Amino acid sequence: MTARAVMVLGTTSGAGKSWLATALCRWYARQGLKVAPFKAQNMSNNARVVPGLDGRAGEIGSAQYFQALAAGRSPDVRMNPVLLKPERDTASQVVVMGQVRPDLAAVPWRERSEALWPFAREGLHALMAEHDVVVIEGAGSPAEINLHASDYVNMRTAREVEAACLLVTDIDRGGAFAHLYGTHQLLPADERALIRGFVLNRFRGDAALLAPGPEQLRDLTGVPTVAVLPMWRGHGLPEEDGVFDDTPSGGVGQRIAIVAYPRLSNLDEFQPLRGLPGVRLTWARSPADLAGADWIVLPGSKHTSSDLAWLREQGLAPAITAHAHAGRPVLGVCGGLQMLGGALVDPDGVDGNAAGLGLLPLTTTFARDKLLRHTASRFGSLDAPWQALSDVAADGYEIRHGRTVPTPGGAAARAVLANADGEPIAWQAGPVFGTYTHGLFESPAVMHALFGAAARPLPEVFDGLADFIDTHFDRGVLSRLLDPSH
Repeated sequence: MTARAVMVLGTTSGAGKSWLATALCRWYARQGLKVAPFKAQNMSNNARVVPGLDGRAGEIGSAQYFQALAAGRSPDVRMNPVLLKPERDTASQVVVMGQVRPDLAAVPWRERSEALWPFAREGLHALMAEHDVVVIEGAGSPAEINLHASDYVNMRTAREVEAACLLVTDIDRGGAFAHLYGTHQLLPADERALIRGFVLNRFRGDAALLAPGPEQLRDLTGVPTVAVLPMWRGHGLPEEDGVFDDTPSGGVGQRIAIVAYPRLSNLDEFQPLRGLPGVRLTWARSPADLAGADWIVLPGSKHTSSDLAWLREQGLAPAITAHAHAGRPVLGVCGGLQMLGGALVDPDGVDGNAAGLGLLPLTTTFARDKLLRHTASRFGSLDAPWQALSDVAADGYEIRHGRTVPTPGGAAARAVLANADGEPIAWQAGPVFGTYTHGLFESPAVMHALFGAAARPLPEVFDGLADFIDTHFDRGVLSRLLDPSH
């Protein structure tokens, strides 16, 4: 190993590990260091297509994708060797080094962890050998005592490379000092020794009011509080878990309602819409949430048939149909496109059979193999209300089991976009538009065509994160984390 490892642990899920790791990637890269991100195992339905080890495209969690970009590196599958994509409350698709592994999906949790650790270890050591700094993100909490023996994502990874660890907590939730102290104390002594600093995240108010908390915590643990990070909602990164902060974004203007079904996926692609001038983004779980919306968006889904059933159970299907029949825009992305069609056909038991909403004359058949690829093409001619996309370049990515074609004997489906293989991947029928291309809203050309503005460029977002931690971390702490003598 030639690199030093800096690891971000959390007292809970949602404490702020992902964005802090992203900020650290950018901060160290701005010091002239060669930096890579790493997370041994991510559990998320937000994924990106990246280069694999054997020439085939693979997928990793979106958080590590953005962390790699923040570090100035090309993302690859070693940065997130294991990705678990929840399909039901008790089952997940297992992706190893970018590829689906059905043989591991049914293996019990503890036994599966032991089988997955060698892949994670291999990816970690490869990155350590090629970089100056590897910024590692943990998962959940490192002190889940019922899982500790089989948890390879947190302290086993930290021990493997003697990582300098930061432990971050969300003080806005309350109980932050107890979370930090309890997490520290539940770890074995050799693992506690790796924790170099505590971080209080999402603090509101006067930091002087925290006394004597940090001092007493240091007396009890020997670990200093090295940063108090103020609440910052507008940092510009998508949330790793959940539907952003689940509050409306943007001001008065065009309202876009995204249907928030239980297994929605790739929600990070809608981050550019947040805070866009004249756009208000909301999440819809009931017909009332769709009332008055200018657009309705059906996002991707990790389990299309069950999310479609949920949509009907909530009474959303008639509201979506009425919206379309009124001539108002409806957008379906990947799984949302499949729902807008006439039928879902599943001969191999991948997702499930179901009748679609019938708003696009298309039929989707689920294939056993997952299709992963980048897409760079250009829209053809579109009609109102989507005419602004005509002849606009559309770069993005595809992650799907579904193969969609016009319904035999049905009305003609108008294809408006094709991938490099000439396969149609987007269709329009009046106000209803469906596409397999993820990431459209990350394209400045698409955003300018639809809204006359684009989100902040990612390099600007990453620099803002680095500036933020540079301001709020104790001076010299981030550099000392790379010093093995400390």
